[in-house]
Amino acid sequence: MKTRVKELRTAAKMTQQQLADLVHVSSRTIISIEKEQYSPSLMLAYRLAQVFGVTVEDLCCLKENKEWEDKQYEDL
Repeated sequence: MKTRVKELRTAAKMTQQQLADLVHVSSRTIISIEKEQYSPSLMLAYRLAQVFGVTVEDLCCLKENKEWEDKQYEDL
């Protein structure tokens, strides 16, 4: 799933480890989220959104991800 975690983290001049510490996960989790290899749980997405002062919907690009997923189903 596409997210804005890397974009928001770099804009905040925060390391992956600093962000991980704030939301109580490992830096590997943050790395995986940023590489779109792992989708955060709802609670983790909420914690990340709080750190950056955005909504979960904005953080997780929900509209864009839904449109992409809908298109995948159209092709079936």
